[in-house]
Amino acid sequence: MTGNPTNVRWRIFVILSLASFIAYVLRGNLSIAAPEMIKDLQLSEIQWGWVMAAFTTGYTIFQLPGGVLGDRMGPRKAITLLCIFWTILTIVTAVVPGTDAASATLIIGSLIAVRFLVGMFQAPIFPIINTAICRWFPPGGWGLPCGLNNASLTLGIAVSAPVLAWLIADYGWRVSFRIIAPIGLIVAALWWWYSRDFPAEHAAANEAEVALINANRPEIVSTPTLPPGWVRVLKDRNILLLTLSYAFSNFVFYSAFSWWFYYLVEVRAFNSSTAGYATSSQWIAGALGAVLGGWLCDRLCRKVGLRWGSRWPIIIGQVLVAAAVVIGAYHGNAVVAVACLALAFFAQQLTESAYWNSSIAIGNQLAGAAGGVLNTGGNAMGIVNALLVAWFAQVFGWPFAIASGAIFALIAAALLLFVRSDQPVRLD
Repeated sequence: MTGNPTNVRWRIFVILSLASFIAYVLRGNLSIAAPEMIKDLQLSEIQWGWVMAAFTTGYTIFQLPGGVLGDRMGPRKAITLLCIFWTILTIVTAVVPGTDAASATLIIGSLIAVRFLVGMFQAPIFPIINTAICRWFPPGGWGLPCGLNNASLTLGIAVSAPVLAWLIADYGWRVSFRIIAPIGLIVAALWWWYSRDFPAEHAAANEAEVALINANRPEIVSTPTLPPGWVRVLKDRNILLLTLSYAFSNFVFYSAFSWWFYYLVEVRAFNSSTAGYATSSQWIAGALGAVLGGWLCDRLCRKVGLRWGSRWPIIIGQVLVAAAVVIGAYHGNAVVAVACLALAFFAQQLTESAYWNSSIAIGNQLAGAAGGVLNTGGNAMGIVNALLVAWFAQVFGWPFAIASGAIFALIAAALLLFVRSDQPVRLD
């Protein structure tokens, strides 16, 4: 074996990041189109909350089963099929019947059904991307691609928000969905053409790169199963507390994902274009927070140990989230409000790597199962958020609905004080 390792793994990663980017473009489109769709389809905010909850329900239920199926099928075929389904479902959303052709019940039922399917076919993407990163990068070299991938998915909405807002303003929400739908097919074709399930299967990866990737790891089989003892993870006190904290943390994430654009347009009286750029700034801030959070967590763990090194980024981040969303919700100046909401999302994403780092540390050899439990709990909060924010807004007003994220953030921080990341799940 001669020569330097090739860099096929990083080209694979670029396409994976593009898939993450597109995933968020094609799942976040309804959030940007919310003001126009609610008016066009004559829906109430409560009804819209049920539509948004349908996505999260499908996303939560099918995350673990979808990830297992993807592992069995292989990342190449699985991601290709997912991207194709994203395109199909985006087009189907664009042809949901309007008030001139259907009753309110049929309109709402159609939207709920389609968004549930969108959630179902979006659910496996990030577990499968984790599988691909695990296979294509050497042990000890997974942190950087995971952090960068998380940044790329937040940038999906950051870039698409102003573009989609412009398309909707000029062409309407139905046409705009048809315009963006084909990007799923482009990524599907690119991934199928260049990717392989394992490095040794790729003609462009030389022996040196394959040896680098596979050094110090057990042989990976193509049909993995759930790790033995995963039920033990479900009974572990630290994993359950970590998952509960992560769920409370995600209340603010889903407020940003589902409601902030609508809030800026309908409550703060931004026009759609300006709201698009404001939303973009929030997601860019989130991407920066995700990268900084990963670096900070690694640095603190080396300095003060695993227990407090994983706690501090979350505790600091959640306290900052609480302060920022309250100011953003109640401040009279709209520019200050946008800046505070961007700061809140930056702080929320600052905590992400510490949560996942803790799940790996506690899960130990069952880290995959621990991460599955963590993310299921985190996304279940999206269902609660979609319904609760709409109810808060109706009963207490929109400032309270946005500021309510502070309560959830502080509970998330408090729960972390009881999590011991330095106590792995017992395997005996």
